Amino acid sequence: MSDQLLKTPLFEVGSIWVKSAQDLGNRIRTAILLLSDFRDPATYVTIAVALASIVALYYLYELLFVPLNRVRLLGDLGYVPEGKLTQKDMVNVVRKRRMVGDLPPVYPNGWFAVFESHELKSGQVHNVSFLGKNLAVFRSEKGTAHVLDAYCPHLGANLAIGGQVKGDCLECPFHGWQFRGDDGKCVKVPYIEDKNIPAIANIHSYQVLEQNGFVQIWYHAEGVEPHWTPPVIDEIANGDWTYRGRTEHVINCHIEEVPENGSDVAHLGHLHGPIMFAGIDLRYTYDKIWSFGKHMWAGEWSQCPDEKHVGILRLKHSMKLFGIHIPLLDMDVEARQTGPGIVYLLLKNKFWGRGALMHCVTPMEPMQQKMVHQIYVNRYLPTVFAKFIMLGEALMVERDIMIWNNKKYEGKPVYVKSKEDGLIAKHRRWYSQFYSENSPRLSFKQDNMEW
Repeated sequence: MSDQLLKTPLFEVGSIWVKSAQDLGNRIRTAILLLSDFRDPATYVTIAVALASIVALYYLYELLFVPLNRVRLLGDLGYVPEGKLTQKDMVNVVRKRRMVGDLPPVYPNGWFAVFESHELKSGQVHNVSFLGKNLAVFRSEKGTAHVLDAYCPHLGANLAIGGQVKGDCLECPFHGWQFRGDDGKCVKVPYIEDKNIPAIANIHSYQVLEQNGFVQIWYHAEGVEPHWTPPVIDEIANGDWTYRGRTEHVINCHIEEVPENGSDVAHLGHLHGPIMFAGIDLRYTYDKIWSFGKHMWAGEWSQCPDEKHVGILRLKHSMKLFGIHIPLLDMDVEARQTGPGIVYLLLKNKFWGRGALMHCVTPMEPMQQKMVHQIYVNRYLPTVFAKFIMLGEALMVERDIMIWNNKKYEGKPVYVKSKEDGLIAKHRRWYSQFYSENSPRLSFKQDNMEW
């Protein structure tokens, strides 16, 4: 491979493919119109082959150059259909009948991702639901991301539904009140002078940190200011590692159960041992037909000695097919759990180098989480290989989702005397630092005939 080709950005390489496909299509069309005899059946065979070639080129281009975008919403997976009930039907069935358990508070304190940077363009506003609230996420005309509570304090209109970005402010679609992104202060009411705007005409504005591909906000039940911040990954910031795809999942569980997986090294060999091709339905993943391949894991979780809000999982992965070790898929992973909902998985392989998986989980509701992964790798690594890594990771996560969607939170687990169970207990003690006196808890109300 020449130095010139290595220096060519993947986007330009993809553009060359598109232009080539367009040229081929034009030539085929010209040949069909000028040379074809439509009375000859062979003509239609030629046309069918030509169309199939164009479709094949399109999908080949997507495979080789387009970043992965795998989205699985609640009910798309992770449930077992019963009778005529589909997986989507089972979402509410399982929610109603499963035991919830003795839950910790549902919204821990820390930084949470609420939007992906590449999807938020200047002048755009989006409505999102996180931490039990509706939020308006917008990017000012200067390019700065802001997050406000969504409802206007005037008459309650949702600022993100029809609201307009005006400079660094968000304008209410109902009466045109404008709220500044930095502090939520109302700076304009169209039908009164600015000096007459009441001091209480403001809306809650969140502290925003935009880095590593995500717009993040600070949440704390006691109103405490941030006392730590997630680190910037230099290789992402300077462009050495480039974005190659994402996965998005909605999960029905308590938020703590997701990062707790990092300390649960015992589940890796069992749940994630069967080869990725065995799929995500746990009724079938352990079938002997898949015994030709196996993932092998070795890991250990510990608290970072220098930063108490950081937990670290050091993990080694290898794979065997028909008993033969596949070195290309060996991987060393350092997963840095930073606060309650952000994990940086730093990947290392001796063949294709280094990269990162950005893992963010944010509560939408008390028992509903949105989990997003993004992958960044060396700019010279083919996108198709990065997508393979990302797909493998997604399939493993989707096995976990089938567990999470159907389990109860066990507040007082029955541990055995072992290093493995000891790590889970250690993680729970570590995670408890993100709860405080006024952290919200899940409460149940029983319907009755009282007024």
